[in-house]
Amino acid sequence: MKNSFYIKQTTSTNIFLRDLMNNKSLTEGFVVYTDFQLSGKGQSGNSWESEPKKNLLFSILLYPHHIDIEEQFIISQIVSNAIWNVLSDYCKEVKIKWPNDIYVNDGKIAGILIENSLCGQTINNTMIGIGLNVNQTDFKSDAPNPVSLRQINKKSFRRKTIMQKIVDNILTIYNEMDYAQIREDYFNNLYRKDGFYAFRAGNDVFNAQIKAVLPDGRIYMETDDGTTKSFYFKQVEFII
Repeated sequence: MKNSFYIKQTTSTNIFLRDLMNNKSLTEGFVVYTDFQLSGKGQSGNSWESEPKKNLLFSILLYPHHIDIEEQFIISQIVSNAIWNVLSDYCKEVKIKWPNDIYVNDGKIAGILIENSLCGQTINNTMIGIGLNVNQTDFKSDAPNPVSLRQINKKSFRRKTIMQKIVDNILTIYNEMDYAQIREDYFNNLYRKDGFYAFRAGNDVFNAQIKAVLPDGRIYMETDDGTTKSFYFKQVEFII
């Protein structure tokens, strides 16, 4: 794979990419990938379980200077849409769980960790870490609902082929940068978008329907009693 660096094992691909970037000039779209992460992390420090040589663990570098920091959530939407595009060729019922997990039915198949480096009002660089369950069949952590492509399709897949497709999709959407289309595609493919579902915000449990995702990343919803609410990430959770 061109414009990439493979390492057999590392703490995390985002950390390795950051160290690499501090020591040499890297072009946009540069990818670091590995067979095993010692300290794989998801959003807010959640761990990411992956057997060696079973799944996809990689990071891609962008320099999104043209994206306003108040609209940086568009990067999450780009990546989520790209993974959705690829996985939809392999299985049905692929959905984007706000803000940026990828689900098949009620199982989590992929997670995304986006780390933006800001300089004033500019996004200096963005590291996008992606973990995708490909060939693992036995999950031993306490993660509640992991699922893999192999479990769904009953066969193994070539990891690098899928990774190349995801990278190509990310760069295509990113370079076209059609904000309206990105946001529309993201919303149309949201997990549990249609109908009322249970959510928890602190000690408050309520039923609500997702009505919109705002440009700053907030989820906007209407409860079954007609009340409207909006939340940033980690302020509300799905009850699955």
